[in-house]
Amino acid sequence: MIQRYKNKFIGSRAFYIQILGIAVPIMVQNGITNFAGLLDNIMVGQLGTEQMSGVSIVNQLIFVYNLCVFGGMAGAGMFTAQYFGLGDNEGIRHTFRYKIWLGLSVTLITLCIFLLWGDKLIGLYLNGSAGREELRTVLYCGMDYLRIILSGLPPFVLLQVYASTLRACGETTVPMRAGVTAVLVNLALNYLLIFGKLGFPCLGVRGAAIATVLSRYVEFFSVAVWTHRHEEQNPYIVGIYQTLKVPATLAKRYFVKGIPLLINEGLWSGGTAVVAQCYSLRGLAVVAGLNIANTIHDLFNVSFQALGESVAIIVGQMLGAGKMREARDTDNKMIAFAVLSSFGVALIMLVIAPLFPRIYRTDAQVRAAAAGFIAVQAVFLPQNAFLNTIYFTLQAGGKTGITFIYDCVCIWGISVPLAFVLSRYTGLDARVIYALVEAGEWSKCVLGFIMVKKGVWLQNIISDTQT
Repeated sequence: MIQRYKNKFIGSRAFYIQILGIAVPIMVQNGITNFAGLLDNIMVGQLGTEQMSGVSIVNQLIFVYNLCVFGGMAGAGMFTAQYFGLGDNEGIRHTFRYKIWLGLSVTLITLCIFLLWGDKLIGLYLNGSAGREELRTVLYCGMDYLRIILSGLPPFVLLQVYASTLRACGETTVPMRAGVTAVLVNLALNYLLIFGKLGFPCLGVRGAAIATVLSRYVEFFSVAVWTHRHEEQNPYIVGIYQTLKVPATLAKRYFVKGIPLLINEGLWSGGTAVVAQCYSLRGLAVVAGLNIANTIHDLFNVSFQALGESVAIIVGQMLGAGKMREARDTDNKMIAFAVLSSFGVALIMLVIAPLFPRIYRTDAQVRAAAAGFIAVQAVFLPQNAFLNTIYFTLQAGGKTGITFIYDCVCIWGISVPLAFVLSRYTGLDARVIYALVEAGEWSKCVLGFIMVKKGVWLQNIISDTQT
């Protein structure tokens, strides 16, 4: 029996080399990006709790936009990976153009929302026992940051068009290198503009926003220029802008398969924003503490996010080539690898939980809140690693309707009501509420296990016989 489970969940050396060949560049890029975010967060944190809180609230709201973009790109990306598996360059061009239209539409809607109601959205998080002057400072800093950061949305969305296409076609090192370059630019400008070094003006949170925007332009141009200069490696890019038309029948298929992912990501990230707002009822210290915890959590979570994206790429290509049995076997081993490796990462997080918050220039209450949140996140890391790979497995097979139920219904049906009730009708500490909300996703784990085991995701979505 042991040997049977070993064959099912443990791969060969060649298997892990193949997986890591895809996952490591994604991991490095995301890791460096999140590390830059961590340093950015620490730099802003040196300005004070109010400045850090204002920026973190805006980033929580921008997170909803980011995931809408990722969801929209992933919907077309399912087809891109399978087109690549068939060697269909014209199909890849159609998905590329569709991503442009979808991404720009989402960006335009987002700009309108933030320009009209940005202050009201930030105000939803300003609760608790903090003084009126402190809350006013948070709102002022948040709006300063938001107005500038919005100018970085267009290059961000165009970057995702290129980078998601390259990754779906197996090219992960170019986005990684561009990400490294952007991070270095961001860090250098952060240092110069936040604190006013080397003769530059001291701009505080506005400096952080300017640095982020400029780094996004650098990253976009790096990826786009490389793609167009290497047509032999990216044959689908030839003539890509001769037209932006997408055949109506294909656009409809991409939309039908992809829109549930976009809506799902939007509602899921919106749900996380609502849950965070519930935690904010416990005061500004909780907002700041959760921001610190999420920064280090995002850094440690990159490995599982990269493995999840690798599932979508590797398994998606196998499904496109009709290799159903190989796809199932590979998926089982990748899920097992992600979950088992998460235990080691969780132990590291537990060790640093009481130490990391000391880096910030804030009070003991904020540090204690951050340490508690980090410890809870570490405990639930294996659970989240499992959920992440299950999500990308369903996505690889085009089961976007199921991913909608799996992700969105669970957060709005379990997490949001639980956080809402516990934050408003109990006196529980925010860290205890956070743990109970995380535990509420156990039912999601069971549901995901059943769906993957039944193989509902094993389908070729670009075959004429499939819908």
